[in-house]
Amino acid sequence: MKTKSILTMTLVMISLVLLGGNAWAEDIKERMTKRLPVIQDLKARGVVGENSQGYLSYLKGGDEQKAMVAAENADRKVVYLAIAKQQGTTAEHVGRRRALQIAEKAKAGEWLQNASGEWYQK
Repeated sequence: MKTKSILTMTLVMISLVLLGGNAWAEDIKERMTKRLPVIQDLKARGVVGENSQGYLSYLKGGDEQKAMVAAENADRKVVYLAIAKQQGTTAEHVGRRRALQIAEKAKAGEWLQNASGEWYQK
């Protein structure tokens, strides 16, 4: 439940503060919230992990829920681009910073990638 609360707070912050409450931001927030249970399940089962760029990556060649993972990563990219534009930086920089935040809040057993590209289980 703690992870869901953190994600919800992050999504609200993104949509209201960083993206100015635009309708498309609300759409992204809604899509990400709907995908959350499936994404959490994939992470818990070790199908996907959080890479060092702020995106989901398949582990061990899996491709379960491929369309959903692709959609999540696409929405994350849009969010990172919007934040980067507002902050005068790059989406890549925003993604790497977000990856660090995700790693801090990850649950025990979830797979993460460090800045050197090595995967580890929290």
